[in-house]
Amino acid sequence: MPGTTDGQRRLLLVHAHPDDETITSGATMARYVAEGVSVTLVTCTLGEEGEVLVPELAHLAADRDDELGKHRIGELEAAMELLGVTDHRFLGGPGRFRDSGMVYAADGNAATPETVRDDTFWRADLRNAADLLVEIIREVRPQVLITYDELGGYGHPDHIQAHRVATYATALAAVTTYRQELDEAWDVPKVYWNAISESLMREGLRALRDSGDTTTFEGMDPDGPLPPFVVADDELTACIDATEYVDRKMDAMRAHATQISVDGPFFALSNNLGTQVWAKEFYRIAKGVPGPVDPTTGLESDLFAGLP
Repeated sequence: MPGTTDGQRRLLLVHAHPDDETITSGATMARYVAEGVSVTLVTCTLGEEGEVLVPELAHLAADRDDELGKHRIGELEAAMELLGVTDHRFLGGPGRFRDSGMVYAADGNAATPETVRDDTFWRADLRNAADLLVEIIREVRPQVLITYDELGGYGHPDHIQAHRVATYATALAAVTTYRQELDEAWDVPKVYWNAISESLMREGLRALRDSGDTTTFEGMDPDGPLPPFVVADDELTACIDATEYVDRKMDAMRAHATQISVDGPFFALSNNLGTQVWAKEFYRIAKGVPGPVDPTTGLESDLFAGLP
């Protein structure tokens, strides 16, 4: 199978809704763009079912004018401009798959609603959705792909579906006899899942509680069980320290104004630990072989480490 010969490093991210990419990988994206890496973002829905945190825009909500998705296109464009990402796409085009919505289960994690519309991403045929991503993978030919783990981080159906689509598409894209009318087959060398460091999360929660803040990340005990998106440190394989670009990430988070409040948990954590808590982004390798590690952390400091 032919590989790239131009020496260009290429990174592909697959996310469910606008804002997911910035929260989990915003600093990573900004750093790699600055280093000359070709960064492509694929977003699977417009996030139509999201909660609107800006009172004057409350009419955009799904149960009112149902115009939130169109608005979030603009928020994503603004965020990507701040991060320097020029290639951002919606899977199948804007609005091809609708946000599936979510409910909170008894354990506090997200879950699939009892009633889900037929046009939602959760209801999408897996192969049809994967084929749309196969086209992009074979066009872009990334050496590294980032998406969610099998639980979608915290159980949101669209995050789980994004994981499934990305995983299936990665496998199909590598099959030389599959969809031969598309670009040549491409086997993505390394796939990573987003993660949050357990030790860093516990440190942040302790700082919040010590400051008297008992409402941010309510229900999370610094010494108790944590949500599944928090990963034990010994399961992490990479840490991207993009301290130089963290301000861009924070500005990009502000650009997603309907979804991320400056008074919300992300910024509250920053107020207690500094923005450096968002400058380090962690990953678990799901496909491929980890490259050389940073001796001070025992983790890869470059997602392209070990690749030719």
